[in-house]
Amino acid sequence: MTTHSLPARTDTPAGAPAEKPARGGTRRLMRPRAGRQHHAGPLAYVLLAVMAVLSIFPLYWTMVAASTDNTRVSQTPPPFLPGPNLFSNLARAWDEAAMGKAMINSLIVAGVIALSTVMFATLAGFAFAKLRFKGRNALLMLVIGTMLVPPQLGVVPLFMMMSELGWSQQLPAVIFPTLVSAVGVFFMRQYLTEALPDELVEAGRVDGAHSLRIFWSIVLPVARPAMAVLFMITFVHAWNDFFWPFVVLDMTNPTVPVALTQLSAGYVRDQSLIMAGALLGTLPLLLMFIVFGRQIVSGIMAGAVKG
Repeated sequence: MTTHSLPARTDTPAGAPAEKPARGGTRRLMRPRAGRQHHAGPLAYVLLAVMAVLSIFPLYWTMVAASTDNTRVSQTPPPFLPGPNLFSNLARAWDEAAMGKAMINSLIVAGVIALSTVMFATLAGFAFAKLRFKGRNALLMLVIGTMLVPPQLGVVPLFMMMSELGWSQQLPAVIFPTLVSAVGVFFMRQYLTEALPDELVEAGRVDGAHSLRIFWSIVLPVARPAMAVLFMITFVHAWNDFFWPFVVLDMTNPTVPVALTQLSAGYVRDQSLIMAGALLGTLPLLLMFIVFGRQIVSGIMAGAVKG
């Protein structure tokens, strides 16, 4: 009597290729899990801690120097712990450098320059990235080429122009020459090239929207993360700018960097007083980053994911 062995039952559908078992008789599927978190090792945390200390130390040293007197700052080794004169030195620096008026002027200058740079750079970046017009590439190369020219070469003719306009020693002389920057235009052009799909622009054209309507309704929401980053960078740069405001302004109407030069006047420089003034000039930037830092970082991440 002959017995016939039945074939082994498989769940593989008919016509599907048979799966080859892995070594050891079992088949293991190695697939990346979506949303899997990667944990950093101890070395990464050590490096991050070292970089954080190195980044914070200049600010800490400024506070230490501003809280002592000039004799203690000049000693070797210098102090590494805060002293008792912080608030008195801050009050002296505030009065001697007219920091109240200087901060208001710097806030006006930096705010106007940052807002105008963001709007003009976004508009120009959209034109260079998505609009087609004759001479676009040549004009873009001309804009980028201006980045190669040292700004010191234009100081004399620019000062003569401001004098002819009657803006010497006034804030418009600082604001108008820097209403837009080539760096901002190039930055926004590169961002919109990747982040703004051509289909969105074409859809706006089909709906009958003109270029300005497309810019307001489509481009601005997409460009918001890059605009936040550009605003922050431009504001900090305009706040810390010293050379041109020092040339065109005087001590009766200074910005913060120009006002700080008043603290270094005299035969013997009071280093603790200078550090107190520098600390006063840095506090508004720190406050702005504390308030808006989370939104700026989230905007960067949103732009990275969207791009």
